[in-house]
Amino acid sequence: MPDTAGTTSQLSPEVREALAAGRPVVALESTIIAHGLPRPRNLDVAEELEGLVRAGGAVPATVAVLDGRPHVGLDRNQLRRIARDGSVRKLGHRDLAPAIAAGADGATTVSATAFLAARAGIRVFATGGLGGVHRGWTETQDESADLRLLARTRITVVCAGVKSILDVPATLQRLETLGVTLLGYGTERFPGFYLSSSGEPVDWTVRTPEQVAAVMAAQDALGGPDTALVVASPVAEADQLDPELHDRVLAEALAACAERDIGGQAVTPFLLDLLARRTSGASLEANLAAVRGTVRLAARIAAAWTAPEAPGSPAGPKDGGR
Repeated sequence: MPDTAGTTSQLSPEVREALAAGRPVVALESTIIAHGLPRPRNLDVAEELEGLVRAGGAVPATVAVLDGRPHVGLDRNQLRRIARDGSVRKLGHRDLAPAIAAGADGATTVSATAFLAARAGIRVFATGGLGGVHRGWTETQDESADLRLLARTRITVVCAGVKSILDVPATLQRLETLGVTLLGYGTERFPGFYLSSSGEPVDWTVRTPEQVAAVMAAQDALGGPDTALVVASPVAEADQLDPELHDRVLAEALAACAERDIGGQAVTPFLLDLLARRTSGASLEANLAAVRGTVRLAARIAAAWTAPEAPGSPAGPKDGGR
């Protein structure tokens, strides 16, 4: 029997100290580093994103599994290892137990990052785009594990919407069914990841980090199910992918996927790779612009949540009042 004793997440000293002192911490996923960006640029981006968290007054906590041990907060050598080792696996929440038992190295997706971050006591998590319901769901019933995990995990996820290769209306309906609260940050329209708008409306709009923190406090005060709060912040229009180019290339990519009978977990990487190549890298730049925006906002939300006068801070009121 493999030795799986002591598989509690290893918190970096900086993250541990910040959490103990009630200072702001922002969790970051590692899949974008290991699998979402070309080398060696991926390491530069990983360090840039951690720098943006710090510039916002918070502590970055990049999450990954190394030698079968979950880590919340990576040092520079560990970050390099995730970025440079081509054998690092992609781990969703369901993959964590096998990876730990096997002593594997893995980069965490949204579901795995949210799970490990929440377990460590981190309340705010920044990512690019959530997973969701895939197109053709009625035939395949293919949807991301992100959705169900968020339905039972108390964490605030700051994102730029869901990837536009997915069925956005169906994903929004699924989030509603699962009871996951959704806020549009400075927008009445749900963001489209590469695009500033998917065209779909959101029910609730907030405009400041303090308003987000107030919703988080109200969640806690209600004492209901431990569901996530999704804060959808759009990429700036100046940085978005050209909408006409997006629609044309996406249609071509979906047709190519069908022609080659690509399904399951292979769909998303195939479509994203084709989008990047057929837009001459413009989709990748829009992706990065979106992630930079969500990371900056997440740092501000974490700071608002832990501010001395905030309802969620150790010194703040606990009744959700302002």
